[in-house]
Formats: sequence, C-alpha cells, structure tokens
Amino acid sequence: MESSRERHVGHGRTVAKIILFGEHSVVYGHPAVAVPLHSLHMSATVERSATPTAPSTLSCLDWHGALAAAPARLGSVVKAVEVATAAAGQPDTGLHVTTQADFPPERGLGSSAAAAGAVIRAVLDAYHVPASPQQLFELTQEAERIAHGRPSGLDALTTASPSPVYFRDGTGSTLDMDLAAWIVIADSGTQGSTRETVGDVRHSYEASPDQVGPLLDQLGTIADGAADDLRTGDVTALGEKMNVAHGLLAELGVSDDRLDALTAAARDAGAVGAKLTGGGRGGCIIALARTSDDAARIADSLTHAGASGTWIYAPHLEKAAR
Repeated sequence: MESSRERHVGHGRTVAKIILFGEHSVVYGHPAVAVPLHSLHMSATVERSATPTAPSTLSCLDWHGALAAAPARLGSVVKAVEVATAAAGQPDTGLHVTTQADFPPERGLGSSAAAAGAVIRAVLDAYHVPASPQQLFELTQEAERIAHGRPSGLDALTTASPSPVYFRDGTGSTLDMDLAAWIVIADSGTQGSTRETVGDVRHSYEASPDQVGPLLDQLGTIADGAADDLRTGDVTALGEKMNVAHGLLAELGVSDDRLDALTAAARDAGAVGAKLTGGGRGGCIIALARTSDDAARIADSLTHAGASGTWIYAPHLEKAAR
C-alpha cells in the first residue's frame, strides 16, 4: 500500500488574462496582444485517493461531487484531469481535485484555460511527472477544445506566461511592453460565451465575407500597430486604438448595451481609451488611464455605472517587480 508521503498532494497555479487587442480577428490569422494578470490566481490541488480505484471527486466553482457527474460547463476541467492522468501514465485512478480562483468565470479573463492549466499542473505534480512548457500548452489546448471547440491557443499560452504575449497563427512570443500607464478592468456582471460569439462571428463571415472580412482585417491591423505602441509607451495612440477597436467589435455584433455603457462611462471619467475584452456579449471591459489617480477615479465611476467588480493593472510596476 502507498504511504501518505508517496501520495504527495499536487499543486498547480495559473493566472487570469486580458486581451488588449485582437479578439475574434485572431481566429482568422491576425495578431493579438494579451497580458497575464499575475495578481489574479487560479490554483488547483490534487490529492491521490488512498484507494486508487475510488471514484475521483471535483470541487470547482460551486460544484462539489463526483468528477464523472460534473456539469457540462466544467467539461474542460474534467478533460484536463483525463489528459493529465494519461500523460502521467496513471489513467483511471482516484483523485480529489480542487480549484480556487481570484476571478469570476465566463468573463473573458481566461478562466477555462486557467483552470485546465492549473489542474494539469497539479495532476502532474501529484505524480512527480515533469513537463515542458510546450507539453503543458498542448495538454491545456486539448482540454480547452471541450470549452471552445477550436481555441486559438492565446488563453492557454497567456494564462501561464510570465510576460505579455504577441500571438499570431498559433504561435506566441514575448512582448517587451514599456507602458507607463494603468489598465482598469471592470466586470459587467454578466456571463459571456466565447464559444457562442466566435461561432456567431464565423457564421456572419461565411454569410457575408465582403462585409465581415474587412472588419476583421481592421482589427488585425490595429492589434499589430498597438504592439508597437506598447513597446514605445505611446499611451495616446493606444487609447485611440482601443476606442476604434471597440467600435469594430460592436459592428461585429459581439458588444452589448451594458459593455457599451461601461466603455462610455470609463471615457467620461477620463480614460484615454476603453473597449471590451474577450469574447464579448458580457464579460469585462478594459480602460486605459494615465495615472494611478485617474485609474482609481475610473474604477469608481465604473462601479457606479453598474460594474460588479474592478481591478487595476499597472504593467510597468509589475515589470519592475519581476
């Protein structure tokens, strides 16, 4: 029989992410820019059962019960356990899997990829099985297909990245961002569905390529230019691009009245620019501020405008701390 020491508790951690530019257009080969939010963690623990053949259990969000009975919305986590135990050479073993997040699900913050990635790391850690970043990415992508069908890979990469990411055609590279500004993230309080909005944009593109294609091309061009603005720290140009990008995303049909109202409230409070982030039709918006005082005022205004939560991200301060 295994000793308790051999049944090491595995731990895994990933983080939230925001897409600065490139939502939806990234699916069509255009670039995207995303940043990990290292203050917002997704943690997972995996404990091997004393009885290896015992059914696995899951405690995730508000679900507590048998892994096999988990609801469809936790499908990527269930798949993460499956692919990770297979990679460890330990399929069909009893595990107790627990996740805990500092940020809400289905808000465009990468919760699905973050949860899958954290669980995969925890399972492999429980069995003392090492894995390269590329292997972890591929396993996370396999789990993410349950949640998003055809994930670009941006979430899987960014939620485990130490640095901002420039992503194109399934490949990401580190973006050396030199931005002395603050980004305010506001939760609209309503859930979005990336899978649904991506599917709707695809249907629109197939039905009207001459109308939808140019919108996606413009979003891609903006994302590419924004990468240069981030490298040089051009806050004004970046804010202007955020405003234009939000308008294009609205034309694609992935914004909604609540997101439009929040972006307007952010601009009225002094934001240099504001846009939705993630799949849209719910989820979060992001707003760019020149100073910490501006960021605090914008966050307060967004709360008064109905945001259910706000966070402030300072990329230059995070970079200095690394």
